[in-house]
Amino acid sequence: MIAVLQRVSSARVDVDGHTVGEIGPGLLVLVCAEQGDTEAEGEKLLAKILKLRIFSDAQGKMNLSVQDMDGAGTAGGLLIVSQFTLAADVRGGNRPSFTQAAAPDEGRRLYERFVEQARKAHTKVQTGQFAAHMQVSLVNDGPVTIPLRMAPATA
Repeated sequence: MIAVLQRVSSARVDVDGHTVGEIGPGLLVLVCAEQGDTEAEGEKLLAKILKLRIFSDAQGKMNLSVQDMDGAGTAGGLLIVSQFTLAADVRGGNRPSFTQAAAPDEGRRLYERFVEQARKAHTKVQTGQFAAHMQVSLVNDGPVTIPLRMAPATA
């Protein structure tokens, strides 16, 4: 699975002129399931996202996670948005190929499982709408943008 994290002051997802998800300070998480991905990759990815220390402590060092943004246990928001275009392959020309993205039904299943696990592990979770045309608005804090990839386990 692939994710792109953006540390935000605020973020919002609109579909057809209606806000479907919105957070204040926290992480915008763009996520994509690829062919061969399983729930295990999603669980590893979520664990990494929740523990990643990319929020500033009192000394201005990136030392705090989204679960403890102020060093006193205050959690930030997670806005989780499906984005199959993260699987884009542009090596073959100028038009991206998305053949590495999971099939739509499998991508939806893995995305929904990822969101379900996030809601069990974190107190503030909002989402976009799978397979919808979304407008994502954000104020990137820093800016801090971090790509993550959890490859399928090999036998």
